[in-house]
Amino acid sequence: MDLANLNAFIAIAETGSFSEAAERLHLTQPAVSKRIAGLEQQLEVRLFDRPGREVSLTEAGRALLPRAYRILNVLDDTRRALSNLSGEVSGRLALATSHHIGLHRLPPLLRAFTRDYPGVALDIQFLDSEVAYERVLHGRAELAVITLAPETREPVRAVPVWDDPLDFVVAPEHPLARKRHIELADIAGYPAVFPGGNTFTHHIARQLFESEGLTPNIAMSTNYMETIKMMVSIGIAWSLLPRTMVDEQVVRLELPGLQLTRSLGYILHTERTLSNAARTFMALLDASADPAPHE
Repeated sequence: MDLANLNAFIAIAETGSFSEAAERLHLTQPAVSKRIAGLEQQLEVRLFDRPGREVSLTEAGRALLPRAYRILNVLDDTRRALSNLSGEVSGRLALATSHHIGLHRLPPLLRAFTRDYPGVALDIQFLDSEVAYERVLHGRAELAVITLAPETREPVRAVPVWDDPLDFVVAPEHPLARKRHIELADIAGYPAVFPGGNTFTHHIARQLFESEGLTPNIAMSTNYMETIKMMVSIGIAWSLLPRTMVDEQVVRLELPGLQLTRSLGYILHTERTLSNAARTFMALLDASADPAPHE
């Protein structure tokens, strides 16, 4: 079974699009279509239904997908295990990270890593934390540096690195910015812009309101913290932002006795062989971790 054809199959299954798969693989769309035709001919089954512009897996395609992941993961593990024997920190490191962490936390670490290990080819994928989790689970990335879920189950292991306090923020001219005493019920009465409903940060915030018997007025949502900050700064809505992003463009609201935080860190697959490059980058992350509370 041709590995290039399997990679094309997985790319289409994950993106739901021949054109997006071609972009990911740096191929033309006809080249991707040719690979799928070759795979379908070899297996004597149709792998995708293509009504109009939509692309979906057939029953045979759904059966092949987990097996395709396993085939490629075994080969990747074998390559890494053999490469590790040299003791060199080199080769390719597939690293997934969220946009926020990639912009605000990783740059100094990446700068130091690329300076000290020029033989490593970094393949950085900027994804939502939830998507990055799936990439590690299916072996499409060795490590992911993300907002950690409240619970992570084997075979994925989560390692906390940074505490990330979240602040309620509004524009300087927002009515809430002029109130001296603010409670959660006051905030719930105004429109909010939230991270997308599938994000860990959304669930953290929503659970806070539900614990008080409140429902936030979510007028808009987006997964990009920079976009949320812009929408808050122009007075459209309030939101929650990481404290590292709070500056003169927004006003932090003080709610006595209330503090939200999320945990940022990295995840890995415990049943797969990690490259020397991945282990070295993990050590760099561990060295940058916030001190434990008792320290």
